[in-house]
Amino acid sequence: MPDVEHPSSTNAPLEQVTIHGIEPALLNQRLRPIAKRPPGSLVIHEIYRSLQGEGTHAGLPCVFVRLTGCHLRCGYCDSPHAFTQGEVRPVQEVIDAVLQFEDRLVQITGGEPLLQAEVYPLMRALADAGRTLLLETSGAVDTSQVDPRVRVILDVKTPGSGEVQANHWPNLDRLKTGDEVKFIICDQHDFEWSLKIIDRYNLTNRVPVLISPCFGKINLEKLASLVIDSGRFLRLQVQLHKILWDPNQRGV
Repeated sequence: MPDVEHPSSTNAPLEQVTIHGIEPALLNQRLRPIAKRPPGSLVIHEIYRSLQGEGTHAGLPCVFVRLTGCHLRCGYCDSPHAFTQGEVRPVQEVIDAVLQFEDRLVQITGGEPLLQAEVYPLMRALADAGRTLLLETSGAVDTSQVDPRVRVILDVKTPGSGEVQANHWPNLDRLKTGDEVKFIICDQHDFEWSLKIIDRYNLTNRVPVLISPCFGKINLEKLASLVIDSGRFLRLQVQLHKILWDPNQRGV
C-alpha cells in the first residue's frame, strides 16, 4: 500500500473558511468534532461501497469516504449525521481500507471534506494508486490546493440552501476539464438565480452543469420543463440512491 506524508499542521483549511463570514464562536462550535484529532489522522464518518448516485458517474460502483464535520448548515442537507459522528483513524489506515476494495472509482465527501488538512495527502495517495478520484465539496472552501488529478464536484450554494453567502466564487474560475458543478434547486427562484451564475462564469462551455432537485421540495416535471426551456446545455439529475433505496437509508 502507498505510504502518505503527514502534514505538520491541521489548521490551514480553517483559516480559509473564516473569510466567508461565519462568526468565530459559531465556527469553532461546528468544527469541535474535528478540532482535536491527532496529526496524521482524519475523523471518518463512514467508508462504504455502493453505486454512485449523482453526476456523470451515476450508476457506477464506487467507494465512498465520508469525512466528519461541516461549517455550514444547509436547509436541504441530507447527511447531518456527519456533522458530529465519526471516529479518528490514521490517514494510512484510511488509504488501506479504501484500497481493499478493487473499485476504480472513489469519492471523498462529507460533511465538508476540505476542512481536514489530512484529506490532501489522502487524495494524493489514492490518485497515486490509480483510482479515479471524485471530491464532493460545498464550494465554500478554497479548492486551489486540491491535486489536479482529482475531479472536483463543486456544489454551488443556491439561495434555497440558506448558505448562499458562503460561496467562494474563485473556485468557479479554477474549474478544469473533468470537474463538475452542481446546483441544488429548491424552487424557481433558485433555478433563475443559478442561470445567472452559469452564464456569468460560462460554465456550460467549461464543465458539466448538474441541476439537482431538492428532494421533496420541487416538482420534478416542473424542474424538467425549466431545464428544457432554459436554452442551456444542462444535465437534470436525480439522486439515484434515493430511488433505489429508502431516502433516509445510510451507507448507500
